Amino acid sequence: MLNSLPAPLVGAIASILMVLNALFWVPILLVFSLLKLLLPFAPAQKALAPVLLRIAEAWISCNSGWMALTQRTEWDVAGIESLDPDSWYMVNCNHQSWVDILVLQHLLNHRIPLLKFFLKQQLIWVPVMGLAWWALDFPFMRRHSEEYLKKHPEMRGKDQETTRKACEKFSLVPTSVMNFLEGTRFTAAKHARQQSPYLHLLKPKAGGMALALNAMGDKFQAILDVTIVYPDGTPTFWHFLQGRLRRVVVRARLLPIPRHLIGANYSGDANVRASYQAWVQQLWREKDALITELLSAPAPRHPTTA
Repeated sequence: MLNSLPAPLVGAIASILMVLNALFWVPILLVFSLLKLLLPFAPAQKALAPVLLRIAEAWISCNSGWMALTQRTEWDVAGIESLDPDSWYMVNCNHQSWVDILVLQHLLNHRIPLLKFFLKQQLIWVPVMGLAWWALDFPFMRRHSEEYLKKHPEMRGKDQETTRKACEKFSLVPTSVMNFLEGTRFTAAKHARQQSPYLHLLKPKAGGMALALNAMGDKFQAILDVTIVYPDGTPTFWHFLQGRLRRVVVRARLLPIPRHLIGANYSGDANVRASYQAWVQQLWREKDALITELLSAPAPRHPTTA
């Protein structure tokens, strides 16, 4: 394995493999993305959708391939055995590093539908990737601040309408929508600045999940609640590329979606907001306690690979 080489050399090789993998798959993805753009007819769109998804999943599988060559990671994973690639999931996870996304893609590829992230509307204009995200049906959304809505009350509710339209295409195709409730990566400085009541987490933001559940909550079959822990410390992306990610602990669980929150008016009803926030805060207390437990647990005698 390449991980026996000096760390800087492993990092350079991993970086080259990652870039070569992207250079191989991105042009293929773009060809079919352009076809989708040029053929806005329902039969063509329906035929191209699974092709684009298979290309994205193959790209992720190849990422897992170069990770296996360059990493010597011990994986401690539980809770993903019974997942269904033909179901609808709202995926929630704590967020510490850009490595989180590769961990999630590596573990959940082919176990659930392709992970899709809510993206800011402006990102659709990013060269190359904006077209790819659009072709893969990543939902683009506008989100106005409370200050903006106070000045422009006529825009209240427009965010939900925009998100609902973005999610309409998911009603017939199994979909996984990813949501980092913290809204940003955890750092000690952010934790202190927020005066977060949690030991290992930033304060959760319920608004993004509320928008998604309002738009298509009746389609999601469960919340897939994922907790990622790095017992040896949160890795930077460069440390990861160098093969220094020694242990990853992942716990996943399926949670029911509170039926009384589906379709509820989060932005316009204070009682609904209070209910959402109470529910999310309880999820966060449980996640915080789980992280404390996992960090204090001894390493398994027989580590596994994933």
